[in-house]
Amino acid sequence: MPRRIVIIGAHAAGVDAASAARKTDRTAEITLITDERYAGYSRCGLPFVIGGHIPSFSNLIVFPPSYFQMMKLNIKTETKVTKIDTGKKTVLTVDKAGNTGEIPYDGLIIAAGASAFTPPIKGREKQGILPLRTIEDGQRIDQSIKEGAKTAVVMGAGLIGLETAVALQERGLRVTVVEMLPQVLPAMLDADVAKTIQEMLEQKGIRTLTNKPVEEFLGTEKVTGIVAGGEQINADLFVSAFGVRANTQLAVDAGIALGETRAIKTSVRMETSVKDVYAVGDCAESTHIVTQRPALQQLGTVAVRQGKVAGINAAGGYALFTGVLGSAVTQLYDMQVGVTGLTEAAAQRSKIETITGTISSKTKADYYPGALPIKVKLVVEKESQRIIGAQIVGGEEVTQRINAVSFAIQKQMTVRELAKADTAYAPPLCETWEPLVLAAEMVLMKLR
Repeated sequence: MPRRIVIIGAHAAGVDAASAARKTDRTAEITLITDERYAGYSRCGLPFVIGGHIPSFSNLIVFPPSYFQMMKLNIKTETKVTKIDTGKKTVLTVDKAGNTGEIPYDGLIIAAGASAFTPPIKGREKQGILPLRTIEDGQRIDQSIKEGAKTAVVMGAGLIGLETAVALQERGLRVTVVEMLPQVLPAMLDADVAKTIQEMLEQKGIRTLTNKPVEEFLGTEKVTGIVAGGEQINADLFVSAFGVRANTQLAVDAGIALGETRAIKTSVRMETSVKDVYAVGDCAESTHIVTQRPALQQLGTVAVRQGKVAGINAAGGYALFTGVLGSAVTQLYDMQVGVTGLTEAAAQRSKIETITGTISSKTKADYYPGALPIKVKLVVEKESQRIIGAQIVGGEEVTQRINAVSFAIQKQMTVRELAKADTAYAPPLCETWEPLVLAAEMVLMKLR
């Protein structure tokens, strides 16, 4: 009898899990269930459709219906899983017409993702607080602009918040970003690097208010303004970018254990506390490579890697997930921003003593036309001299430098080894001294 694999969720983690399972077991019956109308699309692209860089939300669908047919995957859209019965090894479902069903499984993969949330702020039940998590969310924001919105408030200065703020400004809106913490991109950057980003946003005309928690939503039925840090700000459009919470209720109800991060606890094979049940993506906890502590990194790259591991294991193969570094990049206007490993602040929270080296350089030879600025910050563990993190902001070439540092951290490279790296040079492409090497030398000077 063919192996039955059921996957709850059909985006990055779920579809990659299904594909890996299919490649491992050609005969398995694989079913994906999503409560969304669209499956297999990239959430990361949503702000770039709003900003007009990508023509339409339909362009974000990476896996069209033909893909599921080709891979012989059964896909159920607009269908909600109401219960996981780990004893009987079944999931109960209800579709949008109200029809219920029971699907048996031999292996279950929970790729339930995360949901946007608004903290318990006075007036949050009012209409017009728009998250940006799904295609429908994106369409609502887009519609609001088409209906004549001229001003916007984005609440939260994380990755999605800033990408959305830039997108709205590119569409001609006057944008204010409010953030309760003292800096922008608080989970991604240290304050000294974040300052560069905030100054750039201000220069481009985005008003950025830090240390300003949202205290109240104003308006009768629909939100017309907010109070943040004692100041009233009125606008036509309000985007909630407070963050996301892992969707764990199904797992909790089924008796599956959560971890320290309040996401689903997993092993190196992405298996949960219940045999034959796996969890992947934004709802699954894993381990940080540097600290070896539980971590929750809600990134597309992590989702697809975890999905592949769980898919192989659920289909009878063997694969391990080695952990996360939180490597991430984005582009805000002409500025690229990247991070990998621990920030200085995160290292302090983990009681790791660090030394940092920061350097400002150029992306090409200084005399070459079009050379753009680049700033590199390296974070090094003082005792072992191992590289444990990096933050880079610059006009170009940020992604591959972040990837290079990610390799260095995974290979436990020391700052001395990085300072001796044999790097390439040509005037139109890079400086004679690679900025990463210069940052390493800054650390060595401090170590002396």
